[in-house]
Amino acid sequence: MTATVTADLAITLDGYVAGPNVTLDNPGGDGGEPIFDWIHTLASWRERQGMTGGAENRDSELMREWFDATGAVVMGRMMYDTGEEFWGDNPPFRTPVFVLTHRPRPTLVKEGGTSFTFVTDGIHSALEQARAAAGDRNVDIGGGAHTVRQYLAAGLVDELQLHVVPTLLGDGLRLFEGLGTGRRDLEQVRVVETPLATHLKYRFAK
Repeated sequence: MTATVTADLAITLDGYVAGPNVTLDNPGGDGGEPIFDWIHTLASWRERQGMTGGAENRDSELMREWFDATGAVVMGRMMYDTGEEFWGDNPPFRTPVFVLTHRPRPTLVKEGGTSFTFVTDGIHSALEQARAAAGDRNVDIGGGAHTVRQYLAAGLVDELQLHVVPTLLGDGLRLFEGLGTGRRDLEQVRVVETPLATHLKYRFAK
């Protein structure tokens, strides 16, 4: 069975996944804190960081569902570079991670089952390697926005889940810019409303 390819992102009501001026020292961009801060309060997220406490609610259940279903992750080099120091020796993925890059580097094996393999020959190669590693679990295109857009534009994403945060950012990094032309229809799979976010899950029509 071929692994389902997912993309799972928090996004503002006006379509931004980060604020402007994203840098290594400012990975969420200017003013981007509301996009991510609610996730950091959840028990399932805190468990993955080796911490205790946090809210046990529907938002936490959905985050745990994503963690449990994901068998491999693909990300861009910018996401890796901005997260490397924060994740430390025990990153939260606990699966193989394939990093798209132009700079070759040996595979890094971390604690807890996470490994980082650096892929220099494109998005299709990274996805093939991730599918082989994921087994019967999902492959998630973890980010950042540029990486997700590449996979969306190539028609390689099967399911898209957006956690729409009730915030208007006004500027920043949009998810759906630069996808090129051509219509793609989606089937709505699920809508979950909570005070923190509206969780929208779609499946791309084949």
